Amino acid sequence: MDWQCTDLRWPEDSGGPALGWRKGRRTRASALAYGTEFGFRAAGERRCSGARDNACPVAAVVPASSTGGRCPECGRLDRAHSVAADTIPDDPRTYRVYLAWFGPGMVKVGITAEERGEARLREQGAVVFSWLGRGPLMAARQAEEVLRAALGVPDRIAYARKRAVRADLPEPAERAAELAELYGKAAVLEGGGGPAVLERLPFAAVDHAGIFGLEAASGPGPVRAVTGLADGGTVAGRLVAAAGPDLHLDTGAQGIVVVDTRLMTGWSLAAAGAGAAGVSVPTVAVGGAAAQDGLF
Repeated sequence: MDWQCTDLRWPEDSGGPALGWRKGRRTRASALAYGTEFGFRAAGERRCSGARDNACPVAAVVPASSTGGRCPECGRLDRAHSVAADTIPDDPRTYRVYLAWFGPGMVKVGITAEERGEARLREQGAVVFSWLGRGPLMAARQAEEVLRAALGVPDRIAYARKRAVRADLPEPAERAAELAELYGKAAVLEGGGGPAVLERLPFAAVDHAGIFGLEAASGPGPVRAVTGLADGGTVAGRLVAAAGPDLHLDTGAQGIVVVDTRLMTGWSLAAAGAGAAGVSVPTVAVGGAAAQDGLF
C-alpha cells in the first residue's frame, strides 16, 4: 500500500502549508516549500477517506471529481459532528466571528473555534480577514446570521470563484480598506441593537498573501485547475503558491495549474518519477465550471 494523502494542513501559527499522509495506521505530515519541485502519480481506484479519523469500513470507491472524498455513510458520520451543520449546539468552546476577504467584492462572514486561531481562515483561502467578536457558539452563530443578512454577504463562497481572482489582487491597502468598511457597518449594526451578546474585537486586518506565496508570484496566474485524478495520471511541477486547499504548480509548457488537494484524498499516491513534468489528468480552465460538494 502506498501513502494516501489526507489533507492540506495550515498550522495555527504563521508556518506554511503541509500535506497530511496515511499508510494503514501510520500518519505523517510533510512541509511544503515554495520554489521546490512537487509531483505524484495516482494508482488504482479512489477509495473513501473515512470520517473522524476512522477508515471507511468497506473502503468504498468514490468519484474522482468529489471534493468531499467520502462515501454517503462516512459523509453522514462526518456531518454528524460538524459545527457548520449545527449538529453540536451545546459545544462549550469559545467561538469567534470573522469577516474574510477573497477578492474585490468577495467577502463572507463566518465563525470558528477560538482555539483554532487563524488556521480555519487559511483553510478557506482567505487573503485578508479580521475578527469581529467572540463568545459562546450559539451567540456566535446568531451574530453570523444577523450580519450575513444585514451586510448582504454570504456564509460560503465556492473555491472556483476564489481561485479565479487570485492572479489579479489589488494592493494590500485597498483590500484591507474594503474589509474595514464592512467592519464599520457591522459595528454600527451592533450598536443599533444587533447581536450584542458577543465581546467585540477591534478591527485588525490580517493579510495572508505572503503566507500563501501570492506576493512572491510573478507573471501569469493559474490557467487550469485539475478536476480529478486517474489511475496512472501524473501531476508534477514547481510549487509557487498555495491557498486554502489549492496548490499552484508551475508546470512549464502548460502554465500554472491548480491542484485542489481535496481531490487527492483516497488515492494511493507515489512519486511521479524522475523527469516527470506537467499534468496528465483532466483539467478545466480557471474560472470555468467546477463541482463543489464541500462547505466554504
